[in-house]
Amino acid sequence: MAIDETKLNEFMGHAVGDIGAALSAALVVVGDKLGLYKALANGAATPAELAKRTGTVERYVREWLNNQAAGGYVTYDPESGRYSMTEEQELALAREGSPAFIPGAFQVIAACFASRDRVTECFRTGAGIEWGDHDPCLFEGTERFFRPGYAANLITSWLPALEGVVARLESGGLVADVGCGLGASTILMAQAYPRSRFIGFDFHGGSVETARQRAREAGVDGRVQFEVARSTDYPGKGYDLVAHFDSLHDMADPLGAARHVRETLAPKGAWLIVEPFANDRVEQNFNPVGRVFYGASTLLCVPNSLAGKGPALGAQAGEARLRELALTAGFSGFRRATETPFNLIFEARP
Repeated sequence: MAIDETKLNEFMGHAVGDIGAALSAALVVVGDKLGLYKALANGAATPAELAKRTGTVERYVREWLNNQAAGGYVTYDPESGRYSMTEEQELALAREGSPAFIPGAFQVIAACFASRDRVTECFRTGAGIEWGDHDPCLFEGTERFFRPGYAANLITSWLPALEGVVARLESGGLVADVGCGLGASTILMAQAYPRSRFIGFDFHGGSVETARQRAREAGVDGRVQFEVARSTDYPGKGYDLVAHFDSLHDMADPLGAARHVRETLAPKGAWLIVEPFANDRVEQNFNPVGRVFYGASTLLCVPNSLAGKGPALGAQAGEARLRELALTAGFSGFRRATETPFNLIFEARP
């Protein structure tokens, strides 16, 4: 077999980059948990100064800073020996709630590594892993990863793209947020539309308890409630809006969930489906975003669906499959309402 040395070296260089990124992912989680990014955002520091600010040990902080500088996550000044963060680095790593904040994604990665042995066995047996059986850092990390995108787009772009929904919410509507997780999307809508009522449903009891606490902290618990229920049996009727945020694709019974939405919607209600961005042809998703979503799908979404004997649509389900799902469930209309580089936003009507 003839080896093209140039191509081999190119591939090895690519692999070295991935190895460095994988090791550094663990250190992003460490830096986030210890407050190293937020402390460094307050001003340039030597390793000793940053260690003092954060109550940590200088020798570990020095090595961490060098890893972060090598990866471009912090900035180093050789003349002063100090490390700092650019405004862009701060926005992504130190400012909780910013539209570019990414540490939550690294918590998700940590949860995936924690489940690697069980996922390996799933490859052999075809079994699955329910969402609630993962390391708890998955739940917080998922919310922190998705919340910036929701905060940046849900009220200003996604809901206005639905026909007549904003007017209904402004006058006082009833909303079900199915698969709500820790309640970030539910609370954002409640804050924006004080005349409406919101119910978040999730099958994971621990997430529901946290969502209730978050609602109290946000001061919206009088109009928001969170309940434990599955997507196929949540209670209530006459919802003006039912929403699935980044959750439909990994459900055990997405068709059953769609049919239940159809049964519980008001006659002129709308179903909002927010899904990871995916093209219909698999090769069209061979890009950095697709790589992230296929990775998460393999480790989290497919195992969750298979745990319930589901069809495992996966995070890259694509518009055509979702349209077929909605129409099979009895919806008469389905359209792509809007999109972002990371999400497709669909509207289905009875």
